[in-house]
Amino acid sequence: MNSVVLIGRLTRDPELRYIPNTGSPVARFSLAVDKQLSKEKKQELESKGQPTADFINIVVWGKQAENCANYLAKGRLTAVQGRIQSGSYEAKDGTRRYTTDVVASRVEFLEWGNNNNNSNFDSDFNNSNTDFPGVDGFDPVDDDNIPF
Repeated sequence: MNSVVLIGRLTRDPELRYIPNTGSPVARFSLAVDKQLSKEKKQELESKGQPTADFINIVVWGKQAENCANYLAKGRLTAVQGRIQSGSYEAKDGTRRYTTDVVASRVEFLEWGNNNNNSNFDSDFNNSNTDFPGVDGFDPVDDDNIPF
């Protein structure tokens, strides 16, 4: 079984790229996921300059990758569900490098705010007649037709 669920804060803005020949979008970012430490242990590690979080590389594909690039930013609280993928490649200096990433199947934006990446989304959201502007496949629901 290979299943991962993480909640953390982005350490940098997502980087969106498109795969040559196919045009498939792929976004990469990393999450800082706090280690569950006692208050004393956390203070001890911080005083020594040691990390109190794990930094996990995330890879997202398709439309979800474009949404991450458009609406996520450094510092945002985000949940990721996916699987671990490891690999290796030969670096330019001829050494073998090993990688471990989480390939996300689901990304949830747990925090919203105003910044350059999503200020248009926020203004559209507040001034629009639709509940989910800019997100394909969602239409507003007429509450009068709900039987409860």
